[in-house]
Amino acid sequence: MSVQVSAGKPEAEVAIDLNLVRALIEDQAPRFADLPITPLTEGWDNLIYRLGTELSIRLPRRRLGAEFIRHEQRWLPHLAAQLPIPVSAPVHIGVPGRGYPWHWSILPWFDGVCADEQPPAATEAPAFARFLKALHQPAPPDAPVNVYRGVPISDRYESTVERLERLGTDPAATSRPLLRCWEAALAAEPGRESRWLHGDLHAQNVLIRDGRISAVIDWGDITGGDVATDLAGIWSLFPEREARRQVLELYAPDPATLARAQGWAFVFGVVLVDSGLINSPRHANQGRQLLKRLAEDVK
Repeated sequence: MSVQVSAGKPEAEVAIDLNLVRALIEDQAPRFADLPITPLTEGWDNLIYRLGTELSIRLPRRRLGAEFIRHEQRWLPHLAAQLPIPVSAPVHIGVPGRGYPWHWSILPWFDGVCADEQPPAATEAPAFARFLKALHQPAPPDAPVNVYRGVPISDRYESTVERLERLGTDPAATSRPLLRCWEAALAAEPGRESRWLHGDLHAQNVLIRDGRISAVIDWGDITGGDVATDLAGIWSLFPEREARRQVLELYAPDPATLARAQGWAFVFGVVLVDSGLINSPRHANQGRQLLKRLAEDVK
């Protein structure tokens, strides 16, 4: 029996507007109260506002996002110092107030555009490999648990099959090389080590400025688990096959980890295409690009 999975971007579970955001800042972070606030974007889990020129605000729009942001607030400041690329560690942790029920964050602002709009230059492959190796250190026993990321890829079997059924014969997701890649990932030896993961390392969470990776953002899915989940980001970020090869050469995953990474890339691509066709053309395009790159590497 298939497990029902969300088809499309989830609805917000709380109303957030500029007046609420301004009131929360005035109450809890008055040193920033005179800065202009500009709405930016609405993701699956959070609303993002710009605060002045050097900060941003992230407020969960649904309960699951509220749980994830607490993990980011606790653990990311600890990890930030060891990472060679800037990350969105909070500079202020907000609490519920003014009728808003959850914790929220003020974060540093990083110049750049998301990598799905402007991919990194191929020369950024070594920098991304160094970032992954610095991040993927052993996670402590009390690291956050995330039932969607870092888990055995077989845990995503039923939901992926359901999405594939919805996509029907869409060639972006159902070509024979891609399905063989998925089967190989399911058959690969599972990961045994729990290491720190970003958990959602796709192109919309990586910022690019002048071709270089300027920051890695949105750490709500931070968890301990199988590094293959993060390695899937290689196919989300780099259009050039040689750049992807170089990241993998420098990171040097064993064959089973590589097979699982390609399987996770397939899973993320299917999720993005399936959900994007419902209500997010940007996600659908991102998923198609990811799957196209993966198909180039596994054919």
